[in-house]
Amino acid sequence: MKTYLDCLPCFMQQALKAGRIATDDDKKIRTLMDSIGTMIKDIPMENTPPETGEIIYRKIREITGITDPYKKIKEDNIKETLALYPELKDIVRKSDNKLLTAIRIAIAGNVIDLGVNKDFNIVKDVQKILKQDFAIFDFDAFVVELERAESILYLGDNAGESVFDKILIEEMNKPVTYVVREIPVINDAVMEDAVASGLNDVAEIISSGTTAPGTILRLCNNDFLERFAKADIVISKGQGNYEGLSSVDRSVFFLLKAKCHIIANDLKVKENDIILKGINLNV
Repeated sequence: MKTYLDCLPCFMQQALKAGRIATDDDKKIRTLMDSIGTMIKDIPMENTPPETGEIIYRKIREITGITDPYKKIKEDNIKETLALYPELKDIVRKSDNKLLTAIRIAIAGNVIDLGVNKDFNIVKDVQKILKQDFAIFDFDAFVVELERAESILYLGDNAGESVFDKILIEEMNKPVTYVVREIPVINDAVMEDAVASGLNDVAEIISSGTTAPGTILRLCNNDFLERFAKADIVISKGQGNYEGLSSVDRSVFFLLKAKCHIIANDLKVKENDIILKGINLNV
């Protein structure tokens, strides 16, 4: 997905928010904002938003000296979602379509997005999404692909959300490789976050190698690229991964909530719609 003009103020808001979390030194924050502002005027609009995000968060680390400003917030999100895990598992167990309910729960976890300037309430969003209609619903194709799959590559997104991903992975009951970011960026899951969420009990966890808030193939390591090419199913969670992979030339299933109007417009849906979208499918 390309960068739209409306993405530019969002980049500035993200930089300011992360800067304030990282430091209370106004001089450093001003330096950060000046640096990002200067950089934004030269952004190629054909680049994906996560490519710009990679530069922004590199600047945040350089100027503030803090490598993971969202660390405590991520830990709190994981703790909160782990507390919900037994109840969510029970919801799946009692549902008429366990796989579909697990998909809904995985998408509900996608509300934990600190790169979007919105508040969220995990419990309320789960309750809403369990009843919400899908704007794009390629579930039948997903079932067909899942039945014949021997390997699944699952691209994670936010920390805390990974607990919800665990529920879907357990319900699919197939060998899964769960993919995290190489280094901390926004509140996206890195290796330690995925382990804290219990993903190591149900999947192999690897890093894609990317330092961007989304899967940018040119920034990924060779191990990931080989697995990405060979996996029977690729499941992509969240907006950042959608932005990075929406034009890729292999089959991918995107699970997300459209939390901003730019993503919604690109998908031709409404803001806050939920999505199960397959591209380049073999069915």
